Amino acid sequence: MTTISTYTLPASVEEKYTTVYHRELVVEQRTDPTYTTQSAPTDSIIPPKTTQRALLLHAAGEQYTLVTDHAIPEISQKDEILVKIQAVGLNPVDWKGPAFNFGLPSLPWINGRDLAGEVVRVNNENSRVRVGDKVLVPSTDYRDIRKAAFQEYAVATHFNAARIPSNSCIHASASLGVAFVASVLALGVSLGLDFRGCAQAPGPNLQDTVAQLDINDIPADICEECFSSSAVPERLKKGDWIAIWGASTTTGYITLQLAKLAGLHVICVADIARHGSRLHQLGADVLVDRQDTERAVDIIRGIAGGKLRYAVDIVGAETATLLQRTLDHTIREDGSHSHLLGLTGLPKERNEALVYHTVPIKLFHTSPTVGEQMVSWLEGLLETGALQLPEVVRHEGGLGSINESLEVLRKGSVSGKRIVVDMAE
Repeated sequence: MTTISTYTLPASVEEKYTTVYHRELVVEQRTDPTYTTQSAPTDSIIPPKTTQRALLLHAAGEQYTLVTDHAIPEISQKDEILVKIQAVGLNPVDWKGPAFNFGLPSLPWINGRDLAGEVVRVNNENSRVRVGDKVLVPSTDYRDIRKAAFQEYAVATHFNAARIPSNSCIHASASLGVAFVASVLALGVSLGLDFRGCAQAPGPNLQDTVAQLDINDIPADICEECFSSSAVPERLKKGDWIAIWGASTTTGYITLQLAKLAGLHVICVADIARHGSRLHQLGADVLVDRQDTERAVDIIRGIAGGKLRYAVDIVGAETATLLQRTLDHTIREDGSHSHLLGLTGLPKERNEALVYHTVPIKLFHTSPTVGEQMVSWLEGLLETGALQLPEVVRHEGGLGSINESLEVLRKGSVSGKRIVVDMAE
């Protein structure tokens, strides 16, 4: 059973329309997974129409345009499903891509990376999800316009769709997909952390999983990253210290929680006055304020005695450069190194003694084995309550409100929370 507290946000956050704030409080857990599913045994419940409402981007630098006659995407592969979108989580890339002209394979285009909704069609009787299931979908395959979130219906693969248990809110669930994928791949693949020891909800050992994949099935541009921590001495393990710069972001919150579930000690760098209480609640071992960056570097080095071996930056190249200075720059007797992962950028000047990482995000949607292990684990984390969902600000108005909602996101008015748009018109 779930209790959801809801109240109207102050007008200072967004005066143009009403928003609501959700925080999930799990007050009772079931002993077995329970999901909301249609009772009728059908392979399709899609309404008899061929067009839908969608947001199209016609040119870089422009706002999205709402159209009402865009074709509903077709499922064509046996692993694909069709989802009726009920909530969309907004990400910075949704406004940065159009503003700075990146992540746009062609024009006009549809964007949107996080969605939640109801499965209305499956293409395989062996699909791990069924018609009527409520699912959240991280749309990491941004080159496939059918999978974008800014439309009424989207295609996904069953191995990239996590069923939402009945004790979770669909709007909060729409806020965590891509952040969860980035966090798991960063820790589990790039840094080699084994999640099998997470007591509440054991997860996968992705390094071992990747080692069993056919190397020819891994995209060439992420292949090196996938094996960069394959040697056991390089791998992040229980009891190690890790620093996260940008810990108050959604990805930071999730990375912190997964790290703690796996037994790590975590140093969180953020605006502590604004976000310290939340980070402490989620298990941070040490909180370091980001306002004085030189002082932050000194504190991290002091805490770890100059021996820190792992760090994750979620902000950009400038802060990744700062984190680089906190790491141990010596190569150990077993040949292992210190590791720095940057989600949005890495230092220009690098140290040969360090290993630098990016997130091999394509692995999630190109490897059915990896994708299914990740979403299956996410289902377990949600069902057991082991993973706390992000705090969200819900915007009403459906697709027609997304331009305004993205402007709120751009201005940073809801720092530490996620904007989720309810798709009901």
